[in-house]
Amino acid sequence: MTKPGQARGEKFPIGTLARRSGATIETIRYYERIGLLSPPPRSSSGRRVYGHSDLRTLTFVRRARELGFRLEDIRTLLQLGGPGRAACGDVRELASRHLADIRSKLHDLQNLERLLASTVSQCSGSAAPECPVLDILDIERTGSPLA
Repeated sequence: MTKPGQARGEKFPIGTLARRSGATIETIRYYERIGLLSPPPRSSSGRRVYGHSDLRTLTFVRRARELGFRLEDIRTLLQLGGPGRAACGDVRELASRHLADIRSKLHDLQNLERLLASTVSQCSGSAAPECPVLDILDIERTGSPLA
């Protein structure tokens, strides 16, 4: 479904694609270099011209990045279905792996938060040579990583 002012046959320059998608021009060029976006045709003056399908793909890639998918996973998602196609079983498997990674990172972050909160609460803030925060950061002071 197109938005007002976005006819499917419309062609527009990279700046318009950037504005409509929320991506930067450099990001668009990068995605083209690594093959996430197809190289666009060029106008008679040599400028890149994009269309609705480019906008849809770029928006898909940008949204997948916002959800934390790696570029290789996004490449796979585009191959499996991308916007407008569906291969739900394979997509579900990939998304389930990503969800498991997120949950693992959340668990690690919760442990890290508890360790740092405990360490900060032990810090008096005085000019004493002992500092619990520095102790957990400096392996030479503790003798082991993240004691």
